[in-house]
Amino acid sequence: MRHWQRGLCAGLALLLLASAAPADTAMEPLHAENFEHYTLALTWHPGFCSTRSRPPRECREPSQQAQTARGFVLHGLWPSLPRRFAEQGIDRRRWWQEGCFLEEPRADGGFCRAHPPFDLDEALADSLDEAMPGRASCLDRYQYAKHAACLGLPEEDYFATSVTLVEIVNESAFGAFVALNQGGEVNRNDLIAAFEAAFGEGSGRALRLECHGRGNRILTEVRIGIAADRLADFPARDSLVAQGRGRCATRLRIAVFD
Repeated sequence: MRHWQRGLCAGLALLLLASAAPADTAMEPLHAENFEHYTLALTWHPGFCSTRSRPPRECREPSQQAQTARGFVLHGLWPSLPRRFAEQGIDRRRWWQEGCFLEEPRADGGFCRAHPPFDLDEALADSLDEAMPGRASCLDRYQYAKHAACLGLPEEDYFATSVTLVEIVNESAFGAFVALNQGGEVNRNDLIAAFEAAFGEGSGRALRLECHGRGNRILTEVRIGIAADRLADFPARDSLVAQGRGRCATRLRIAVFD
């Protein structure tokens, strides 16, 4: 039996044994101005790094690569178009491209110039280092400046919630399925089925798969839609919001670091 077939069979067996949702994790709601949903963007780091023509620091340093062994890592937590921006005539596409930089233009230069360093609680800072290797390139500063700074989202709450969401996904049967099949190939529909096995029938509509590389065959990211007023209830089925379909081939590779 081929490697990917053995992995898939083992993965499906694991899904049958695993709980349909991870253990309860306490999470306080984020209080912010009016918008409909968040997109939780989680990077599959080996896939992301292998498809970059100029890999960032977190892709080049072995110590940063080692942090990805637990599964997905945090790219960002992105609020949808806020009502007050929509009332100014800003559409979703422009908000997606520019975010809070519409009000506070981004300083020229790299991500580190987007926002001053954060003074986070030491435990939270350590957890964020593990969940977001991109901090080595100041991804945390850029993400907060673009997606949260203008929306009344406190820094500590925003990142604590983001870390918790990453942990929930990685500890789920979906996270286990992806981790089990790394280094091989899976069918796109099997990934969606694994998500539904973890989070409920029909929940696959809330999952967007992002792939890059030749033929869009390498998994680089997953994006999960979560209702803003139900964020604290994630991953309950009715906390999820449908996402648009991503760009992945019918069969895709779950890369590993060499």
